[in-house]
Amino acid sequence: MTPLTEIGTLAQLVTRAAALWPDRPAWVFDEDDRRFTFADVDRESSRIAAALAGRGIAPGDRVAVMLRNQPEFPLTWLALAKLGAVLVPVNTNYREFDGAHVLRHSGAKLVVAAAEFTELLGRIGAAEVVTPDRLTAAAEPPRFTPVPELPVNIQYTSGTTGAPKGCVLPNRYWTTLAVGLATDFPAVGADDVLLTAQPFHYIDPQWNVALGLAAGATLVVLDRFHPSTFWAKVREYGVTWFYCLGLMPTLLLRQEPTAADRDHRVRAICASAIPHELHAELEARWGVPWYEAFGMTETGGDIRMTVADHDETVGTGCIGRPSRDREVMIAGEDGKPLPRGETGELLIRGIGLMHGYHDDPEATAKAFRNGWFHTGDLARMDDAGRVYYVGRTKDMIRRSGENVSADEVERALLLHPAVRLAAVVAVPDELRGEEIKAYVVCDGERPDPASLVEFCSEKLAYFKVPRFWAFADELPMTPSERVAKGELRKVADPRAGSWDAKAGAWL
Repeated sequence: MTPLTEIGTLAQLVTRAAALWPDRPAWVFDEDDRRFTFADVDRESSRIAAALAGRGIAPGDRVAVMLRNQPEFPLTWLALAKLGAVLVPVNTNYREFDGAHVLRHSGAKLVVAAAEFTELLGRIGAAEVVTPDRLTAAAEPPRFTPVPELPVNIQYTSGTTGAPKGCVLPNRYWTTLAVGLATDFPAVGADDVLLTAQPFHYIDPQWNVALGLAAGATLVVLDRFHPSTFWAKVREYGVTWFYCLGLMPTLLLRQEPTAADRDHRVRAICASAIPHELHAELEARWGVPWYEAFGMTETGGDIRMTVADHDETVGTGCIGRPSRDREVMIAGEDGKPLPRGETGELLIRGIGLMHGYHDDPEATAKAFRNGWFHTGDLARMDDAGRVYYVGRTKDMIRRSGENVSADEVERALLLHPAVRLAAVVAVPDELRGEEIKAYVVCDGERPDPASLVEFCSEKLAYFKVPRFWAFADELPMTPSERVAKGELRKVADPRAGSWDAKAGAWL
C-alpha cells in the first residue's frame, strides 16, 4: 500500500480508501439520506467514468457539472479524475451572462446537469447536456494512469477585474491540501466525522471529499447552510470537525442560545475571516476552539493557525503560520521582503499550486512573478513568523463570503440598452461585510431601478446583483478615461440618496 504522504492523485486516494476501509461510511447526504461506503465511492465513480468514456470523454477533455449538493457531483469529479479528464464546476446561481462565459471559455465538451438547468444551458448554447440518470454504461472504464501534475479542475473564480478566471488545478493541488490536513494540524483521522454546508461548485466541499478519502473520515453533506439547524445537524451526526467561512460564524452566533450549545463532539473548527471582535465569544458559546485558516482557489491551503499559537492570538486577526508545503513573503512594491511588522503584499510559493489561469497567459504571468504567487492581499508578519491579514488591494467586493468582481457586474449592466456607463463599488455592511452599489449613467430616460435589479438578476448570480443604486449625469474620470472610483468612495454615507433594492425605496 502506497504511504499517504506519497499519494499524488485523486484516483489513488479513492482506490487506497476503498482498499483500507471498504465498508466504512464515506459520505452521508443529509437531504435525502443517501449513504456511501468507501467501496461504493470507488465502484460508482468507476461506473460513471465508463459512462463518460462511452460518450467520448478522453484524457484532457473538459466536462462542466451543474448540480446541487448531490452525490453525483463528487462522483462525477472522481470519475473524471480516473479518466484524466477535467471538471469545470458551474455555479448553480449563474445565469445567461456569467454561465455562458464559463462554458465558452472552458471549452467544455459535455455538461452534466440537473434537469432544472437544462433549459438555461440550452439557451446559452451549451454543448451536449446530460442528466446524471443518463450516465449509464455496462463496460469498464478505459485503463488510464493519472499523474500528480495532470490537471483535474478548471475552477472559476472572480479575478480582480474582468470575467471570472479559470484556475487550472492539478491532482497535486488536492492531495497536497488533503494530506496536509490529515498528517498535520488538525490531524483528521478515521475516527473523525466531517461536515460541509457549502455548494459543491466551490472548492471547500471538494477538498472535504479529498480529505475524507485521505483520512478515512466520514463526510456529512448538507444541502446548504441553514443557521437555525446547523448545530442540530452537527449533534445528529456526531461531527468532530468542520470548516466555515464568510458570514457563517456571525449568523451562527445570532441564533438564540440553547442548553444544547455545548452538547456536541466537535474538537476543533477551522474558519476563514473569523470576526476579530467575535472570536472569543464564538469559543465561549460552543466551548470549542476556532482556528483561522487562509487559502485561495489559486493556491489551496496556505496558512493555518494551530494549537501552538491559538491561545495568545484569539481576536488578533492572526491567521497562523505557513503550512508545511508553503513559503510566504511579505513584500513591498519592489517585490522584496519587508521587515517584520511592516504591511505589504502577501506572496506565496510551494508545491500543489494552480498551474495558471486557463487560456490567459497574461494574467498567469502577472500572478506568478519572480517565482512567487502574488495574492493581491495585504498582510504583516510578527517576529515569531506568524501572519496577520490586513486587507485587499483588489477591486473586489466581498459580500457574504462571495467574491464579486466589480468589473463583471459593470459589464453586465452595460448590456442594458439605457445604460451608457456604470461603476460598481463596495458599501460597508455590518451583516454581510460589504454590499454592492452601482452608479449608473443613462442615455435618455432613466429606467426604474427595480427594472435594473430584474435585468441583473437575469444575467448574474443573485449575490452579484447590486443592492444600492444611484443615477448620475456623469462620473469622475481618470486621465486614462477610467472611472475614478477613489472619488466615488470618498462619499461620507454611500447609502444616502441611493435606491435600496432590499427596502424597495429611495433613502
